[in-house]
Amino acid sequence: MVCPRCIMSVENILKENKLETTSVKLGEIELKKNLSNKQLQKFSHDLQKVGFELLDDQKTQLIWRIKTLLIQKVQEGNIQEHFSIQKYLTGKIFKDYSSISKLFSEVEGITIEQFFILQKIEKAKEWLIYNELSLSQIAFNLGYSSSQHLSSQFKKLTGMTPTQFKTIGSFHRKAIDKVGIGKKEF
Repeated sequence: MVCPRCIMSVENILKENKLETTSVKLGEIELKKNLSNKQLQKFSHDLQKVGFELLDDQKTQLIWRIKTLLIQKVQEGNIQEHFSIQKYLTGKIFKDYSSISKLFSEVEGITIEQFFILQKIEKAKEWLIYNELSLSQIAFNLGYSSSQHLSSQFKKLTGMTPTQFKTIGSFHRKAIDKVGIGKKEF
C-alpha cells in the first residue's frame, strides 16, 4: 500500500472479510487475532483482485518497508539537501545499512539510491503537471542542490527536460508503486 486510497481500499476488504485490526498503515496491517488458513486465503485473494499481495516472508517485508519509507519521505516533499538515505533508513529499520542495501539490490535490480532518485523524479513530474511550483522550488523541496542538478537528472532518466515534460503532460507518469519496476530507467 502506498497511498491513502490504498489504505481505504484495504480497510474495505478487511471490513468485507470481518477482520478486526489494531492498525492499518502504509504497507502494514496488524490484526487483533490470527487468521485461519481459509480466512487468510480469502483475504489474500480479495487483495489480489485490487492489485495487492500479502507479504509473508521477512525479506519481502523488509524490501516493502524500505520502499514505503522512501516513498513517504518523497511524498512529504521536504527533503533536506544533505539528506542521508543511510542514516534515515538505519534510524527507522534498525538494521545494518550494507546488508539491507545488498538485499534491496539483489531483489529489485537497482540500488536503494536509484529507487529514491526515481521516486523524486516522479514527484517532480507531479509538481510540474500541477504547475504550482517553480523548478527551483521543486528542486529545493526534493533536496537537490540546484534546479540545474534536478534538470540534468530529470533529462538523464526521462530523456526530456522538465520544460519538455511539462509540455507533453501526464501520460509519462508512473504510479508510485510501479516506479523502479522494469528497471529501464537505469
